[in-house]
Amino acid sequence: MPKSHNKKRNVGIIYELMLRSISNSLINDDKKSAQKALDIIAKRFDKSTEVYKEFRLFNALAKSTVSSSAATAGILMEAKNAARRCNTSKLTKEKSALIRDINYNLGDSSFYHRRVPEYTTYATIQTLLNDWRKNDQADLTRVIQYESKVAEHLLSEKIEPDLDKCVDSDVNSLVVNIMTEKINKKYSGKFSDDQRDVIQDYIFSLSDVKNDRIHLKLNEIKDRTLVDLDSFKSQTKNSILLEKVSEVRNKIISESFDEINDSSISRFLILMQLQEELAGVINE
Repeated sequence: MPKSHNKKRNVGIIYELMLRSISNSLINDDKKSAQKALDIIAKRFDKSTEVYKEFRLFNALAKSTVSSSAATAGILMEAKNAARRCNTSKLTKEKSALIRDINYNLGDSSFYHRRVPEYTTYATIQTLLNDWRKNDQADLTRVIQYESKVAEHLLSEKIEPDLDKCVDSDVNSLVVNIMTEKINKKYSGKFSDDQRDVIQDYIFSLSDVKNDRIHLKLNEIKDRTLVDLDSFKSQTKNSILLEKVSEVRNKIISESFDEINDSSISRFLILMQLQEELAGVINE
């Protein structure tokens, strides 16, 4: 890794620092700052940008595990070709705009000072991407050396962190445990495994521009509760309960996913509790 590596233009490091900034804001209950960082990610890592294209390529080299040395050669060749298809001029301008947003809009004095455990690997990958784009102008010795390092990294096993065993406060996934504890204290009671899964998906969705997983999860909860509610309705003859069931059903149907925040998640946690109770009554 070169001593003068510019981490501000390393797409992998910047993205990790963005996540850590969001995590720190959430821990400090600073939703406004967290939202600013999320807005920057949404804008600067949009799928139409060169930054996003480079990030996808970077992430593939950083996160993938390959089973054989033969496969790594093909992967590196494909990655090299993809890197060279990049619009370098546009990418440079987009990275400058991203840095400007971080410096002037985020207002996080600690942003560039947070530790990224994978710094050396990330610096190697970014330098290699940059060198590949230089074609014959690149330092051939360094290219060979770094291709060998990335190939070795691809062959290494990537172990996903166990959320229940996270102990490093600088690890982004620990925020799940911290936020779960905060929500526990706020709303009282012990959550079921399914409820805790929803909380975990919610926390991680804050760094996911599309929020696909949390939307699918909440839709599933909503649909399942409506089915159980209809089953309960068909079984009871109590007119008062029937009236209440209809009222609850209408409220569930009107539940929107336009804005997923602490408030809407807390409503869905209650909805899950209702669904579990309904399932218990139906199965008796």
